[in-house]
Amino acid sequence: MITTLNAIAPIFLIIAIGHLLYRTRVVGEAVWSAIEHICFYLLLPFLIIRTLSRANLGSVPIFDFMLVLVVAILGMATLLVLIQALVWKRYPDSGPAFTSLFQGATRFHGFVALAIIGPLYGDDGVTLAALALAIMVPLLNATSVAVLSIYGNSDSHPSVNSVAMKIVQNPLIIACLVGLLFNWTGVPDIVFDTIDIIGDGGLGLALLAVGSGMKVSQAAKQKMLITIGVLIRLVGMPLIVIGMSWLVGLDGLARTVAIIAGAVPTAASAYVMARKMGGDAELMSSILTFQILAAFFTLPLFIYIADHL
Repeated sequence: MITTLNAIAPIFLIIAIGHLLYRTRVVGEAVWSAIEHICFYLLLPFLIIRTLSRANLGSVPIFDFMLVLVVAILGMATLLVLIQALVWKRYPDSGPAFTSLFQGATRFHGFVALAIIGPLYGDDGVTLAALALAIMVPLLNATSVAVLSIYGNSDSHPSVNSVAMKIVQNPLIIACLVGLLFNWTGVPDIVFDTIDIIGDGGLGLALLAVGSGMKVSQAAKQKMLITIGVLIRLVGMPLIVIGMSWLVGLDGLARTVAIIAGAVPTAASAYVMARKMGGDAELMSSILTFQILAAFFTLPLFIYIADHL
């Protein structure tokens, strides 16, 4: 447990520094937007390409790993939709709030997952984390867009083609494909070293950007919904992953990475989607903020459980 805390503490310290820099306006809002952009479109994709290009994929239980993650996501999504249909729809204008709880429960913060898994489990762990991104990002984008289109307040709903294009053009998915291609064909040392240098700059900047997006002051009006959003993501989702891993027989490092992917906070991009597609953006921001704060306590617990199952 001490080793886990020592690995996780710097992650949350960097997030706190990012929040402090934002609150003191040392770094302007336009700069934070640029940092998020370069992390998402360049630095993190290069980190994924570097990791996958020379990973030993023959030792990874890809099918079982994929099955656990996909069933866990779809199981949580189905449960939430059933609750909405049976209970929540009785409350007027509850649709946008439901979309924020849905995104808060199902999506995961790839930046935080990579930053935690790397120091704890090395390149083997990052390889599995990259595969988790390749599996989860398309599925989560599709389900989130569908739920926002049905339950959100936006008058303009995206077409199937526009959703498909967003998924295909996602830089993290493209990076996974490029990394797998390089793994198959080989990559020259000079190209690999270039990718390596660029990719190394990604996680620190990404975590600072996570901190800049925290909005602690907005939480007072929606305490109950925020509490539910924190618990179903940080406790409910990893428990579902643990149950699925037991049913499928997934074990070892693959199981641990799957549990971490289930236990990290939701994706920061969930706020952007809520704002653009008629969700409750304020609730989404508060859920994300308090998930990050609570994860400092829940993540070490689930990592310890994963390592000792």
